[in-house]
Amino acid sequence: MANSITVAGINAGYGQVHVLEDVSLTAGGGETVVLLGTNGNGKSTLMKSIMGIVQPSAGSIIAEIDGEKHNLVGMATEAIVDLGIALVPEGRRLFPRLTVEENLLLGGFRPKARAEIGNNLEFSYECFPRLAERKSQLAGSMSGGEQQMLALARALMLSPRILLIDEPSVGLAPVLVSRTIDKIKELKDRYSLTVLMAEQNFAQASRIADRGYVIVHGKIAFEGKSAHELNNNDLIRKLYMGL
Repeated sequence: MANSITVAGINAGYGQVHVLEDVSLTAGGGETVVLLGTNGNGKSTLMKSIMGIVQPSAGSIIAEIDGEKHNLVGMATEAIVDLGIALVPEGRRLFPRLTVEENLLLGGFRPKARAEIGNNLEFSYECFPRLAERKSQLAGSMSGGEQQMLALARALMLSPRILLIDEPSVGLAPVLVSRTIDKIKELKDRYSLTVLMAEQNFAQASRIADRGYVIVHGKIAFEGKSAHELNNNDLIRKLYMGL
């Protein structure tokens, strides 16, 4: 069944600071949709709004999971996670003094994932062999690229239907950015995931995107209905290519 996210007319911010204004977008079943924008334009706030970390002041966020629709606005974050929506946050947000395996096991807490925790752990190690080699190593002692692998694998431990990924390229060397983006595509294909990825590295994000949006000053400034449209838009050329 299709698993999708539909954001409609969302306003959100922090206290008196308004960040998002009338934001609407969709990520359909099995799609990889990218949300492009430079720092400070609202990408992370939108991700937090979907996850219930920031509560919107207007609008709706509808998740369709296994054929059933849920309005996420007003739901607690843990309830949203229980539906099968996982977030890989900006900066990884690992537990640095816990081992690789301990971080992974903590990721598999949602009720529907607990029965599959052994299989998901095996799958995570299959996807990321480096993590299997270092399962007893403290997460905080790993390289940035390895920590990003761990953050992705921890999200997989939830048996997600929809995967949100916030700025996966931050803090990584260019070669690691490319590998991380490739791995996201591989995971999406193998796990039949719906992926919404916020990213400012247009060149890398556009390689795996089915389509995408550009957010500027908290508003959707452009919707590319295909990868071709993303790669042939004047606004994107101006913002990301200096043309």
